[in-house]
Amino acid sequence: MPAPVLHDAPFEVLDGREMHDLLALRSQVFVVEQACAYLDPDGRDTEPDTRHLWFEDEGRRILACARILDDGDARRIGRIATRPDHRGQGLAGRLIERFLATTEGPWVMEAQAHLAGWYRRWGFEPAGPDYVEDGIAHTTLRREP
Repeated sequence: MPAPVLHDAPFEVLDGREMHDLLALRSQVFVVEQACAYLDPDGRDTEPDTRHLWFEDEGRRILACARILDDGDARRIGRIATRPDHRGQGLAGRLIERFLATTEGPWVMEAQAHLAGWYRRWGFEPAGPDYVEDGIAHTTLRREP
């Protein structure tokens, strides 16, 4: 089986199928699987400095994805999602590594609190108290350059 292909692109070069499939995977994980009713397309996907990272297989099926935002004083990674049948293969970690290698810091993220320890392997540390969003405990994480 060929290795998944990594893509890193701003919104303006995505084709309709790619954007649809990114939103579909994010909805599958965050809305359906985690039972959080929220509007995922929040207007930030189309911002000029937003980048989308994803792995796809030879059939162009998106296996994992992330979104990078420019918040001015920091770069933010979020919407990290992996298809259930591809979890445990290191794809999300490789997306984080790509983000850190190609994006100037400082870096921030809003993560589910139970994953804070997992994100520490890339140097992210808690940067505030935990909070509840859509019934799930979250925490703000930060990494300095």
